[in-house]
Amino acid sequence: MTYDGDDAVKVEIKISKDYEEDLAIIKTSKLTPEIEDAIDYLKNITKSDVIAVRKNDHITVLNPDEIYMIKSKNKKIKVYTENKEYDINKRLYELENSLDDDFIRISKSTIVNIRKIDYIAPSLKGMMFIALKNGLKDNISRNYLREFKNKIGMS
Repeated sequence: MTYDGDDAVKVEIKISKDYEEDLAIIKTSKLTPEIEDAIDYLKNITKSDVIAVRKNDHITVLNPDEIYMIKSKNKKIKVYTENKEYDINKRLYELENSLDDDFIRISKSTIVNIRKIDYIAPSLKGMMFIALKNGLKDNISRNYLREFKNKIGMS
Protein backbone atom coordinates (compact mmCIF):
# COMPACT_ATOMS: atom_id res chain seq x y z
CA MET A 1 0.00 0.00 0.00
CA THR A 2 1.51 3.38 -0.94
CA TYR A 3 0.22 6.83 -0.02
CA ASP A 4 1.49 10.08 -1.45
CA GLY A 5 0.22 13.54 -2.18
CA ASP A 6 1.59 16.48 -4.14
CA ASP A 7 4.16 17.61 -1.55
CA ALA A 8 3.51 14.95 1.08
CA VAL A 9 5.96 12.35 2.25
CA LYS A 10 5.41 9.04 0.51
CA VAL A 11 4.32 6.32 2.90
CA GLU A 12 4.55 2.62 2.10
CA ILE A 13 2.92 0.03 4.35
CA LYS A 14 3.46 -3.73 4.11
CA ILE A 15 1.13 -5.92 6.17
CA SER A 16 1.84 -9.61 6.61
CA LYS A 17 1.08 -12.22 9.23
CA ASP A 18 4.65 -13.47 8.67
CA TYR A 19 6.10 -10.52 10.62
CA GLU A 20 6.85 -11.37 14.23
CA GLU A 21 7.04 -7.72 15.30
CA ASP A 22 6.28 -4.28 13.95
CA LEU A 23 9.15 -2.46 12.26
CA ALA A 24 9.13 1.04 10.81
CA ILE A 25 11.86 1.98 8.31
CA ILE A 26 12.26 5.64 7.42
CA LYS A 27 14.25 6.57 4.32
CA THR A 28 15.02 10.27 4.04
CA SER A 29 17.51 12.59 2.39
CA LYS A 30 17.80 14.66 5.60
CA LEU A 31 16.67 14.49 9.20
CA THR A 32 14.01 17.18 9.60
CA PRO A 33 12.10 18.14 12.75
CA GLU A 34 9.04 16.44 11.25
CA ILE A 35 10.96 13.19 10.72
CA GLU A 36 12.32 13.41 14.29
CA ASP A 37 8.73 13.87 15.56
CA ALA A 38 7.64 10.81 13.58
CA ILE A 39 10.51 8.78 15.05
CA ASP A 40 9.62 9.86 18.60
CA TYR A 41 5.98 9.01 17.98
CA LEU A 42 6.78 5.57 16.57
CA LYS A 43 9.14 4.77 19.45
CA ASN A 44 6.45 5.53 22.00
CA ILE A 45 3.31 4.01 20.51
CA THR A 46 4.20 0.50 21.61
CA LYS A 47 5.13 1.46 25.14
CA SER A 48 2.47 1.22 27.81
CA ASP A 49 1.37 4.36 29.59
CA VAL A 50 -0.38 2.24 32.22
CA ILE A 51 -0.46 -1.41 33.25
CA ALA A 52 -3.70 -2.99 34.50
CA VAL A 53 -3.08 -5.51 37.28
CA ARG A 54 -5.30 -7.56 39.56
CA LYS A 55 -5.39 -8.31 43.27
CA ASN A 56 -8.26 -10.58 44.30
CA ASP A 57 -11.34 -9.12 42.58
CA HIS A 58 -9.94 -5.60 42.22
CA ILE A 59 -8.25 -4.17 39.14
CA THR A 60 -5.61 -1.51 39.72
CA VAL A 61 -4.00 0.65 37.06
CA LEU A 62 -0.28 1.24 37.64
CA ASN A 63 2.09 3.68 36.01
CA PRO A 64 5.20 1.79 34.89
CA ASP A 65 7.36 3.92 37.22
CA GLU A 66 5.49 2.37 40.19
CA ILE A 67 6.69 -1.10 39.21
CA TYR A 68 9.83 -2.48 40.85
CA MET A 69 9.85 -6.05 39.53
CA ILE A 70 7.84 -8.41 37.33
CA LYS A 71 8.38 -12.09 37.97
CA SER A 72 7.07 -15.38 36.66
CA LYS A 73 6.29 -17.48 39.70
CA ASN A 74 4.46 -20.82 39.68
CA LYS A 75 3.24 -20.22 36.10
CA LYS A 76 1.73 -16.87 37.11
CA ILE A 77 3.07 -13.40 36.43
CA LYS A 78 3.47 -11.24 39.54
CA VAL A 79 3.95 -7.46 39.47
CA TYR A 80 5.65 -5.93 42.51
CA THR A 81 5.40 -2.29 43.54
CA GLU A 82 6.94 -0.61 46.58
CA ASN A 83 4.90 -2.67 49.03
CA LYS A 84 2.26 -4.61 47.08
CA GLU A 85 2.07 -7.68 44.87
CA TYR A 86 -0.37 -8.03 41.96
CA ASP A 87 -1.26 -10.60 39.31
CA ILE A 88 -1.41 -9.86 35.60
CA ASN A 89 -2.82 -11.90 32.72
CA LYS A 90 0.01 -11.30 30.27
CA ARG A 91 3.10 -13.25 29.41
CA LEU A 92 6.47 -11.97 30.54
CA TYR A 93 7.69 -11.32 26.98
CA GLU A 94 4.54 -9.28 26.23
CA LEU A 95 5.21 -7.07 29.23
CA GLU A 96 8.88 -6.79 28.34
CA ASN A 97 7.95 -5.52 24.86
CA SER A 98 5.43 -3.02 26.18
CA LEU A 99 7.61 -1.45 28.88
CA ASP A 100 10.01 1.44 28.35
CA ASP A 101 13.81 1.47 28.55
CA ASP A 102 13.80 1.65 32.36
CA PHE A 103 13.03 -2.08 32.44
CA ILE A 104 15.38 -4.95 31.69
CA ARG A 105 15.17 -8.71 31.92
CA ILE A 106 17.66 -10.18 34.39
CA SER A 107 16.68 -13.84 34.03
CA LYS A 108 14.21 -16.08 32.21
CA SER A 109 11.66 -15.31 34.90
CA THR A 110 12.36 -11.71 35.99
CA ILE A 111 12.22 -8.14 34.69
CA VAL A 112 13.32 -5.23 36.89
CA ASN A 113 13.00 -1.47 36.81
CA ILE A 114 16.59 -0.18 36.78
CA ARG A 115 15.48 3.04 38.50
CA LYS A 116 14.47 0.99 41.55
CA ILE A 117 17.85 -0.74 42.08
CA ASP A 118 19.36 -0.29 45.54
CA TYR A 119 22.59 -2.23 44.94
CA ILE A 120 24.22 -5.00 42.91
CA ALA A 121 26.73 -7.52 44.29
CA PRO A 122 28.57 -10.63 43.07
CA SER A 123 26.77 -13.92 43.61
CA LEU A 124 27.48 -17.61 43.00
CA LYS A 125 28.76 -19.15 39.76
CA GLY A 126 29.31 -15.95 37.80
CA MET A 127 25.93 -14.43 38.55
CA MET A 128 25.22 -11.08 40.14
CA PHE A 129 22.83 -10.40 42.98
CA ILE A 130 20.41 -7.46 42.75
CA ALA A 131 18.54 -5.74 45.59
CA LEU A 132 15.76 -3.27 44.90
CA LYS A 133 14.85 -0.25 47.03
CA ASN A 134 11.73 -2.01 48.33
CA GLY A 135 13.73 -4.98 49.66
CA LEU A 136 13.06 -7.41 46.80
CA LYS A 137 16.09 -9.45 45.78
CA ASP A 138 16.94 -11.70 42.83
CA ASN A 139 19.86 -13.00 40.81
CA ILE A 140 20.96 -11.69 37.43
CA SER A 141 21.72 -14.81 35.43
CA ARG A 142 24.88 -15.10 33.33
CA ASN A 143 22.81 -15.13 30.12
CA TYR A 144 21.47 -11.64 30.85
CA LEU A 145 24.46 -10.15 32.68
CA ARG A 146 26.25 -8.58 29.68
CA GLU A 147 23.11 -6.76 28.48
CA PHE A 148 22.36 -5.68 32.05
CA LYS A 149 25.87 -4.28 32.54
CA ASN A 150 25.65 -2.39 29.23
CA LYS A 151 22.25 -0.97 30.18
CA ILE A 152 23.47 0.48 33.47
CA GLY A 153 26.89 1.52 32.17
CA MET A 154 29.03 -1.11 33.95
CA SER A 155 30.68 -2.51 30.83
